[in-house]
Amino acid sequence: MTVTWQMYAIVCPLVFLAATVDAIGGGGGLISLPAYLMAGLDPVTASGSNKLSASFGSLMASVKYLRSGKLLWKPSLMAVLGALPGAFAGAELLKRVPEDFARKFMLFAIPVVAVMLLIKREFPARSREMTWKRLAVCYLIGLGCGVYDGFFGPGAGTLMILGLSWCAGLDAVTASGSAKVVNLASNVGALSSMIAGGRVLYSLAAPAILCSLAGGYLGSYLAIRKGARLIRCVMLGVLALLMARLAAEYFGG
Repeated sequence: MTVTWQMYAIVCPLVFLAATVDAIGGGGGLISLPAYLMAGLDPVTASGSNKLSASFGSLMASVKYLRSGKLLWKPSLMAVLGALPGAFAGAELLKRVPEDFARKFMLFAIPVVAVMLLIKREFPARSREMTWKRLAVCYLIGLGCGVYDGFFGPGAGTLMILGLSWCAGLDAVTASGSAKVVNLASNVGALSSMIAGGRVLYSLAAPAILCSLAGGYLGSYLAIRKGARLIRCVMLGVLALLMARLAAEYFGG
């Protein structure tokens, strides 16, 4: 597939915005996945390319949260153990469903997850003591979110944050930091399947990696210093425009 400057102009700025938003409260895939679709990629290649660029944004944000002491290892690592195989299985499933089904699922799932983001409420922080029961639940959260992330993706980070807040009793910023490690693992798990199947457009995703790194750094900085309210509003505004464009292309074509 020939990559044009118009495709770069669509994908790169939105990947930067997506990585910024994702590092704060998750949900960045609601922006970056439609961006790849708008650039003309089929759903599976769009998902694979998005996983590649998103992985670097998650890595940058994870490092930033770690250095700031906003990452709790035990629940994160248990969730990672579930997220890796879960995301690989989800990506394998995506490669096996008809393309038209995958596109229709994305058109349905993106606004549903957007509504979840809009009405999201934080759980009150509780004791951080990790029992085996809590750690087992963290594993199941990682497994379930991993399958969802591998098959679809957008909103998986937010679901992980909510799950870790509930299970591990973390405050919002620490839950976000801990979830980024899990998100990184699920991205890598799904990406390994997409690379093996040749469903990554490197010529488009490679420049987007730089934008994702920059966005991951900025988003984690803002989350640690200021919080996520303003950025979430920006995300929902951009999402509305992207959904209108994506739906117009699908139903008009």
